[in-house]
Amino acid sequence: MQNFQNKIVWVTGASSGIGEEIVRQLAHFGAFVVLSARKIESLEKIKNTLPNSENHLCLTLDLEYAHNFPELAQKIIQKYGRIDYLFNNGGLSQRSEAWETSLEIDRRIMEINYFGNIALTKAVLTYMQQEKSGHIVVISSIAGKFGFFLRSAYSASKHALHGFYESVLLEEEKNNIHVTIACPGKINTNISMNALNSAGKTHGIMDHNQATGMSVEICVAQLLNAVSRKKKEILIGNKEIKAVLIKRFFPALFWKIIRKQSAT
Repeated sequence: MQNFQNKIVWVTGASSGIGEEIVRQLAHFGAFVVLSARKIESLEKIKNTLPNSENHLCLTLDLEYAHNFPELAQKIIQKYGRIDYLFNNGGLSQRSEAWETSLEIDRRIMEINYFGNIALTKAVLTYMQQEKSGHIVVISSIAGKFGFFLRSAYSASKHALHGFYESVLLEEEKNNIHVTIACPGKINTNISMNALNSAGKTHGIMDHNQATGMSVEICVAQLLNAVSRKKKEILIGNKEIKAVLIKRFFPALFWKIIRKQSAT
């Protein structure tokens, strides 16, 4: 993982789950990490446990409110001079059926998972273009490859990311800027705990699919390996990721299988 040594890496959603583990593994590989999430106290606590903690930076960021993203990017440039990697990891999941979910909730999930995500990329992209170098890593989901129970808005937001970043991948090739889209399946994180229900409140339950999912350490190790090899897309998980190939090559079989899967 020498690709990450002495690189400047910005990670969103860095206060827990996949984001926190990305931070820890990157710091271990010698990267200078910028940790971003909504709660600065949580970020500082993690930063203080990292090797060479003085090399890293914490910046408060809320993906729902993108007005200050250019200012945050400028702070990183002022401190480090460049941004080598952007890990767009932050986001919000869902646990409600489409009919009972208000349009307000649909819009909020889309604002955080899609518009906030691409707004941060736009804030960083100019600097990467100037350097003729950079790598944008997008944490999508297996739900970005097909819809699923209780995930209508979440799945839609992840599908949108694929369209946007596949376009960016093609457009920025001339500037030596790479894009990796990661699609985790069932990973053992608190994503279900923080998911929104039909009332717009947190789900507050550790779903079975998360509790029994792949460890976050293995997930991130596979992710960073794919990023270091500049892969355009990677599926991460256990047997559930086979559903992507089944849908592609055996669609009738896919619909028979998927309707029998537990939503949680």
